[in-house]
Amino acid sequence: MKTSAASLRKKAAQIRLLLLDVDGVLTDGRIIVDDRGVESKHFHVRDGQGIALLKRSGIEVGWITGRSSKVVHHRAKDLGLTLLFQGVQDKLYVYDRIKKKLHLTDAEIAYVGDDIIDLPVLRRVGLAVMVGDGSAELQVVADYVTAAPGGKGAVREVSELILKAQNKWLGLLAG
Repeated sequence: MKTSAASLRKKAAQIRLLLLDVDGVLTDGRIIVDDRGVESKHFHVRDGQGIALLKRSGIEVGWITGRSSKVVHHRAKDLGLTLLFQGVQDKLYVYDRIKKKLHLTDAEIAYVGDDIIDLPVLRRVGLAVMVGDGSAELQVVADYVTAAPGGKGAVREVSELILKAQNKWLGLLAG
């Protein structure tokens, strides 16, 4: 979907919650398992900084992921996230629960995904984002496609987009 710059800014200006997939969005999608079965993932520090800036600006951040991982739990805890849902097969169901719990509308929620499991949520949210190296099927519903690939600053890019649309970016740089 092609969204004009003005329409994109208007959508981003309304966001009060950013929801993220994990594998392929916060990571590059690779899952590293050593010979003992211990899993590791690579998270980009600037994505974490983008999340911290959103939270500091009063915008909530949550993760909805299809896999369960101790690594993801630890990273979410490091970032102070309380909205973490792992092992989710029906992301739309979890999305609806979060929306109801936080008393938000679709227009107030953004979601970043990378693959077809994210389509149902992307179709509903006010700001639908796909990472630059995401599945081509998401382009039909995406309001914005990041220049950065998943795990390499895409979340930071979305964070800046939202904060700039809400005129909060320059204040964060000054303070």
